[in-house]
Order: sequence, then structure tokens, then C-alpha cells
Amino acid sequence: MYDSERLSPNTFAYILMVPAALVMFGVVIYPFLYNVVLSFSNMSLRHFRDWHLTGLKQYGQVFSDKIFYSVFFKTLVWTFVNIFFHVTIGVALAVILNRKLFGKAAIRTLLILPWAIPQVIVALTWRSMFNYEYGAVNLLIAHYLRMSPVEWLGKPLEAFGACIITNIWLGFPFMMTIALGGLQSIPRELYEAADIDGASGWQKFWTVTVPLLRPVMIPAITLGIIWTFNNVNIIWLVSNGGEPSDQTHILVSYVYKAAFNLYRYGYAAALSMVIFAILLAFSLFFLKRTRASEAAY
Repeated sequence: MYDSERLSPNTFAYILMVPAALVMFGVVIYPFLYNVVLSFSNMSLRHFRDWHLTGLKQYGQVFSDKIFYSVFFKTLVWTFVNIFFHVTIGVALAVILNRKLFGKAAIRTLLILPWAIPQVIVALTWRSMFNYEYGAVNLLIAHYLRMSPVEWLGKPLEAFGACIITNIWLGFPFMMTIALGGLQSIPRELYEAADIDGASGWQKFWTVTVPLLRPVMIPAITLGIIWTFNNVNIIWLVSNGGEPSDQTHILVSYVYKAAFNLYRYGYAAALSMVIFAILLAFSLFFLKRTRASEAAY
């Protein structure tokens, strides 16, 4: 047993870090390195035990595959539309909740509920609501809008839209929570000074609220982009694995299909490394361009 009084502070600190470092190596570093090796191999169902390294062949197949570019485009649309609505709805609700409001605590709890419910339950619930004949969405459309029912899960565009609607409902509470915390940290004196200068509510929002929310929201938006880009659960469960005819895949769900439906492990590993490179490059560029680490005051 180690005696902490005889060890230097640094040595004792390193000993305390060993369990966490072993867990990190086992669940993050080793799987990542193994995935890198697989991306340079021909591992598949036919070469499950006798796989060998094939260089950049799998990467060549990824970039020569026409479906990669169409799926990549859909991934960009999926990410942009989701983040746009997550941020706009989240910030708007945070501004409302930051005011004096009757029943604010109850409203805030209800708005956070979508974020607290497991994604699997949310996805399957929304999938049942998008049912053509008995789903609540079509019943509301027919009853209140007097429109024909929409075949949400039977056509590519409608199915992709159903996935986006589900993920918007799931994702705005996170942005609302972050924005509300940022709003509560803004000094009231700044708004009082703006009132003295005769600024309107819209001017106070753009000249006081937005600049001071930026350091809080930029990291949250970066995380949101990465989570949305990699969100396989909603796409897979709402569209039932990319239906109809694999037309609703984004990159990460296409990786899942390549690995666990088609058993193309080397190809899937190479595609996942491409996704990792895209997200790493975007995150570094986005944080640098937005200067998120600079102080706001």
C-alpha cells in the first residue's frame, strides 16, 4: 500500500490517474487505433479471420463511390437544418424564460423533457406518430388543415423530413439550457445603460444579448454540430434503417449499414475515419474563425 506522505505530490497524482488512464486506453484509444488499422485492411465477412493490410484501397473505394457524395450532401443538409432550428428555437425560448413569467419553473421543466427522454423512445414514438393511416401528425393535418395525409415514411423526401422534425424536437432543449445560463450571466446594468440611450428591444438584443451570448453559444453549437452529424439513432429508428430504398441515410448511418448489415468492416472503418477528419477540421476551423476562446468582457 502506498504511503502518500513519502511520495512527491506529482508521483501521488500520477498514481491516482492510472485507473482513469487505463479506462481511457481501453474504451477510447485502443478502439480508435484498431479502427485506424482496419481502415487500411480488407476485413469483411469473407475475410474475417484472414484479413490483411491493403494500403489506401478502402479510402479509394470511399471516394470513388458515387453514393458517398449524395449521402455527404444529405448529411450537410441534415446538420445545417437541425442546428439552425435548435439554436433559433432554443435562444428564443431562453429569452422568454429569462423574463418574469407565471409558472416559469413548470414551463422550463416541460421544455427540458424532450432532452431527458432516451432517444430510442423519442424516435419510436415519433415513428408511430408519422404513421400514414393512424399517426397523430396526419390526423392533425387532416382535421385542422383540411389537407390530404402525407406518406411520411414511404417517400424519401418526406421520410428525411420526418427524421429532421424528430431531431429538432429532441435537440432544442440543450441550446435553450445553454442560452438561458448565458443570459442570466449578462449584467443587468448593460440593459439599463441601453435603456438610457433609448435603445429598442431589438437593438438591445443585437448589441447586448447576442455579443455576450456568443462565447457561450459557439462551443455549444460546435458540440451540437458534432452530435447531430453523428446522430445515427434518429435516422436509423425513424426511417427504419434508411428506408425507403436507403434514401434517408446520412454518413454515420451509412457507416453502420456498411459495418453491421453488409459486413464491410474495412470500408466502414475507412469511411468513419473520413468522418472523423471532416469533423476535426471543421471544429478547429470553426472555433478559430469565431474566436470562441476570447473573453467577452
